[in-house]
Amino acid sequence: MDSAVKLVRNTRLTQAVDYAYAAVVDAPARSLWLAGACPLDEEGRTVAVGDYEGQAHQVMRNLITVLEEAGAGVTDIARTTVYVASGDQADLVKVWNVYREYLGAHDAPSTLLGVSVLGYRDQLVEVEAVAVLP
Repeated sequence: MDSAVKLVRNTRLTQAVDYAYAAVVDAPARSLWLAGACPLDEEGRTVAVGDYEGQAHQVMRNLITVLEEAGAGVTDIARTTVYVASGDQADLVKVWNVYREYLGAHDAPSTLLGVSVLGYRDQLVEVEAVAVLP
């Protein structure tokens, strides 16, 4: 499946980052704006309480489920924002590594943020995304 998303790299900026600097979508295209994927199971319970990596895995599985329901996949993601409820950069890196594992070679532009709190009880991780449907 071809994606309408073309990732942009820039040789005048550092190559030491593991994400593209931008994404271009040739119009016309249909956009998919995903609510933040949360570490909730099918019953609405927060999984992996206290475990950044465990929650990141659940978040990414939930995100992929929504993409698939809309007929898309991770290579259709144009950008993401990754939220981690922590002021410790090591926790952010743990989550980022799990996130990158799921995106593989598709290094969509993304922002990684440490925040003070997220919406659900015991929630440590959330990922929101914008995708372009093929």
